Amino acid sequence: MYKLSVIIPVYNEGEFIYRNLHECIKELNKYGSNFELIVVDDGSTDHTRKEAEMVESDKVKIVGYEINQGKGFALKYGYQFITGEVVTFMDGDLDLPPRNLQRFFPYLENADIVIGSKRHPNSKVNYPLMRKFLSLGYSVLVRILFGLGVSDTQSGMKLMKREFVDKVLPKVLVKRFAFDLELLVVGKKYGFKFAEAPIDLNMHYHNSKIGLKSIWPIFLDTMAVAYRLYWLRWYDGK
Repeated sequence: MYKLSVIIPVYNEGEFIYRNLHECIKELNKYGSNFELIVVDDGSTDHTRKEAEMVESDKVKIVGYEINQGKGFALKYGYQFITGEVVTFMDGDLDLPPRNLQRFFPYLENADIVIGSKRHPNSKVNYPLMRKFLSLGYSVLVRILFGLGVSDTQSGMKLMKREFVDKVLPKVLVKRFAFDLELLVVGKKYGFKFAEAPIDLNMHYHNSKIGLKSIWPIFLDTMAVAYRLYWLRWYDGK
């Protein structure tokens, strides 16, 4: 049984983080005891870290820094603390419940990274209409620019073999909006195998961190990935 490392970036989740970490531990215990939760406090300005530290479990490690840097930065920061052979990223708000992971593990037999996909035929999703519209438009742009062969690059839950993480993550530069995309672009560049798994997603409007104000930063991050891939050849080197 592989040891599972779960990296959870959190920012101002003080109201829910204590409950959500207990939910994670409860669900992951169903798979066995060989797992760890690396909670990265991404410069929260509320009581997130204090609430997280109240969780009494040797499975939980709390790390972080004072200034908010973005999800991508938080995940790379948390990476230095992992000890598992299999790694997953999980959003602290649990819009994607940890029980989704039970569907992911079988796919690792033939893939290096398993991507939770809202567009998988067996997925059950409920999220705001505006978010659906933005997601569809973005998927078209990504297909044109990168041809990754996956239907959903932005889902917050992915399950990866340690070899994939060790080779790909150091090359990822995006700190915020297009981190998930760059992870897959680099993974494809290095010849890793992808698989998509179904997910259950129930996202309420007030939980959504992506809106109209995010369109331009997302576009800039995405074009920066394309620039590094096609012009700078950043991902070609060691």
